[in-house]
Amino acid sequence: MIKVGLTGGIGVGKTVCAEVFKLLGTPVYNSDIEAKLIMTDDDDVKSAITEVFGPESYDDSGQLNRGHLASVIFTNKLLLAKMNGIVHPAVRDHFGKWCEIHKEKPYIIQESALLFETGSYLLFDKVILVHASEEVRIERVIKRDNTTEEEVKTRISKQLSQESKLEFADYVISNEGSRPLIRQILTIHLDLMKPVKV
Repeated sequence: MIKVGLTGGIGVGKTVCAEVFKLLGTPVYNSDIEAKLIMTDDDDVKSAITEVFGPESYDDSGQLNRGHLASVIFTNKLLLAKMNGIVHPAVRDHFGKWCEIHKEKPYIIQESALLFETGSYLLFDKVILVHASEEVRIERVIKRDNTTEEEVKTRISKQLSQESKLEFADYVISNEGSRPLIRQILTIHLDLMKPVKV
């Protein structure tokens, strides 16, 4: 089984691409969704978060207090690193078990925004980078999150540039409307479905 990382900056359309791969029968692991579930369902992770960030990290029903955590983490790089140190290993462990379930598949995909930033791209056999111009990305995120252009630009500036990611990618999907998206994905899919040469 080939392990494939699917990544790209905010607003490039990773999730849309992931949905197309799913329609082709490929199992896709969404890191953001799974991380949120782990943070509320895994007792060890909850204990570690509560110990570092305080009991107000969860509400009375045991759900994550996102407002509290966001206000603390995004203004303090050390605390952000501590949160990543709690959550990322738990996600990696969960992903490993998930891979076992799908081990008969020719390839699987993990969708993750920060493959390059965390260095975890090295754990994959192949990496797909979804690419779009900054103008398109800003427009998409403003519509999606009902936010401002300045806020989106700030979020983009905190991620590695698209250009610096290109050299590490095995495949690049251009997702800004100038090239048919499904054709690009189908080409990658067919390549990944080829028998592995021993």
